[in-house]
Amino acid sequence: MSPDAVIDLGRGALTITVMLSAPLLMAALLTGLIVGLFQAATQINEQTLSFIPKLLSMVIVLVATGPWLLKVILDYTSNLITDVVPRVLGA
Repeated sequence: MSPDAVIDLGRGALTITVMLSAPLLMAALLTGLIVGLFQAATQINEQTLSFIPKLLSMVIVLVATGPWLLKVILDYTSNLITDVVPRVLGA
């Protein structure tokens, strides 16, 4: 397997990682921002207050995007197996 092929596989893996983590991270970011604004407006300084809304929003996003996330990772894994195995075995 050539170094260019390995770099392309690594780039694809990083791209898939970003695609899979982006919805959950964006949900946590937006929820944290909203809770932070609420805490600043009401002067409530409880650190654990943002945990439950973040957790709930991430669960909702995971349920909503779960089928898409599963399809993306399965397609990538299938393509990876069909590309790499013949190259490694020399076929």
